[in-house]
Amino acid sequence: METAAPPPAPVDAGSWADATVTPVSAPAWGEPLPDDVLRLELSGEQVRLGAETFTPARDAARLAERVRGRDVLVAVEDADTFLAQVSDALAVLRAQAAEVWLQHPDAPVAYRLVLRDEQGFRAWLDEVAPGKLRIIQRADGFELSTSVGKLPGPDRNGPSVPVRGGRQDIATLRRELARLKTRFTTSDDLCLVPSFGTEVVQVARALGGTYVAPEEGLFDTLCLVYPTPRSAPDAGSP
Repeated sequence: METAAPPPAPVDAGSWADATVTPVSAPAWGEPLPDDVLRLELSGEQVRLGAETFTPARDAARLAERVRGRDVLVAVEDADTFLAQVSDALAVLRAQAAEVWLQHPDAPVAYRLVLRDEQGFRAWLDEVAPGKLRIIQRADGFELSTSVGKLPGPDRNGPSVPVRGGRQDIATLRRELARLKTRFTTSDDLCLVPSFGTEVVQVARALGGTYVAPEEGLFDTLCLVYPTPRSAPDAGSP
């Protein structure tokens, strides 16, 4: 009598081998680039607006004058510009700009954002509403959290959507967010909370995971949480 073959061993999706697998390519979806906006380019701790260059940590008032009441499209010149370096610029935009868009680095699409500092994010979390969906963007992947807890990943101690082959897994992020949306059908806003050492270009790529087709976002409002500047600039905020 033949001996039955043993069942295959379960695959540990959180193993080293799986982490080296290149993620499935995901199209860069979003909204068309907005018209009639000021284009503000980030590079390290400096920003450029037309022919003018600003260091927002010391030029906040001058930058505020230029962006006050205007729609602003933020682009990133330097792939090594980190979120912690642009907190002063984002604080000015939050206080003074009419609308803020962040451009995707790989495609002519952008994302309209509500900017929140750490205090604003805590106030949003304290609101009584179902869902409170948020993406915690970590070096090792995306942690998806809701008002009822964290979405488990392949490794219960790791992120919900781990990095694959050293790259963000936007395709899986998109799929898992779509699943969450079917559960929290009335949740129309989502906050992206990157670690402060995250490159801004990676922030923009992550926002692409909130779209399931061109111009078809899962959420009406996208919030970006940025680190509170060391000393908040006096930008004439209320």
